[in-house]
Amino acid sequence: QTISIAKAGITTVLNSRTSVLAAANPPSGRYDDLKTAQDNIDLQTTILSRFDLIFIVKDIRMYSQDKLIASHIIKVHASADAVSGDTRASKEENWLKRYIQYCRTECHPRLSEAAANVLQNKYVNIRQNMRQQANESGEAAAIPITVRQLEAIIRLSEALAKMRLSYVATEEHVKEATRLFEVSTMDAARSGVNQHINPTAEMAQAETQIKRRMGIGS
Repeated sequence: QTISIAKAGITTVLNSRTSVLAAANPPSGRYDDLKTAQDNIDLQTTILSRFDLIFIVKDIRMYSQDKLIASHIIKVHASADAVSGDTRASKEENWLKRYIQYCRTECHPRLSEAAANVLQNKYVNIRQNMRQQANESGEAAAIPITVRQLEAIIRLSEALAKMRLSYVATEEHVKEATRLFEVSTMDAARSGVNQHINPTAEMAQAETQIKRRMGIGS
């Protein structure tokens, strides 16, 4: 993978030798559904546009979901010693690491012509939909959809092909990459758009009273 730089009259392409996984909390500490995505994601668009996939993870308080999460965490800690001494699990983990390393070094897929046409149409449609939503809401999306996002989908398509040791990224890979992009970055970009309303004085007063008595997310 590479990254393009155009700063201070210098235009070049550098190798991207690492991946970045980042996490951040909203300014209020919890994601507030009464606010738009712009208010919840308090980061500059120049930073957000550099991430291939962006997920909004909400801490929804549900008894069944909380029980499953607690059960999983307890099982992980309870079986940590058993897993560390399991040679079979260790061999499987080493095999997976070797397979990933082999895919990275030996397979360098490129988009097929048919896949490139599908991707081009998908990107144009995404841009059109975001422009229409911005016109309807009167606000720009919290996460801009630019050429960087097109490059992100290309990287995802090539990565999916690389996982299968395929030297050609097909239409199937592009469709799956687009689906991943839709349920992550696009979902985050649309967040709060349909909920945008102009509250009256009575609504604002009621909201203030409710917030005084209840914590955000409760």
